[in-house]
Amino acid sequence: MKTKYSFEVFPPRKEMPAEVIYKTLDELTELKPEFISVTCGAGGTATNASERMIEIAKAIKEKYKRESVAHMPSMNIDREEAKKILEELESAGIKKILALRGDKVANVEPKGEFNHAIDLIKYIRREKGEKVEIYAACYPEGHTEAEDLETDIRYLKEKVEAGVDGLITQLFFDNESYYYFMEKIRKEKIEVPVEAGIMPVTNKKQIERMVKICGAKVPVKLRKIIDKYGEDKEAMREAGIIYAQNQITELLTNGAEGIHLYVMNNVYVAKKISSAIEKLLEVE
Repeated sequence: MKTKYSFEVFPPRKEMPAEVIYKTLDELTELKPEFISVTCGAGGTATNASERMIEIAKAIKEKYKRESVAHMPSMNIDREEAKKILEELESAGIKKILALRGDKVANVEPKGEFNHAIDLIKYIRREKGEKVEIYAACYPEGHTEAEDLETDIRYLKEKVEAGVDGLITQLFFDNESYYYFMEKIRKEKIEVPVEAGIMPVTNKKQIERMVKICGAKVPVKLRKIIDKYGEDKEAMREAGIIYAQNQITELLTNGAEGIHLYVMNNVYVAKKISSAIEKLLEVE
């Protein structure tokens, strides 16, 4: 079976029209990803963010003829809003949904109806049955709010049993964490496909921000790269791309079922990595 290869993009800032991302999509779709997932972005109301996400996801499917996956964070929507989003996705022909809890928004009180991703997963499955394909997030190093990895995996199993068809991991930089995680979830009979989420480190501030948000560990070899090249933007970008290429090569060699590239709307990075691993993805 050919390894899945997919991208994640995010909408332009709220003051910019959604169309500004189309040049990026022109080039990303030429790389023939299995699908492109679209986040809801930041800022504005949950409804407005979903509208922009759906617009872009629809363009990926209709204009660019690639599959799209719509991100659907749950914390800041109620049932009425969830129903509306699902109806709009169905109308747009989008059948793949990444159901998430989502992040807390500053100065916005959560709606309280979908406090966890599993609540939304159950709702989507009840509303849409088998007409949609539901993805969920998983965390090779454990969710930052989880008591420990074992507890997090127990919650993950509940999500999968609620109706999840596939998983996409949070970004990680240490493949050993991923291998350990995969061994643990398979022992727990979590059998759905898992795509490994990889974010190329292209600048020092980026990795510092992401580590703070998601708690990903920075291996010694990556820390040395950051320490040596972090103040030189071009050198850091190229070193980060090479690190991601090597990380993906090792993952594919060890049987990863898919690679989900957090491209951060950066076509240059996506092209460099895709070119390096293109032939590897074709080996069954």
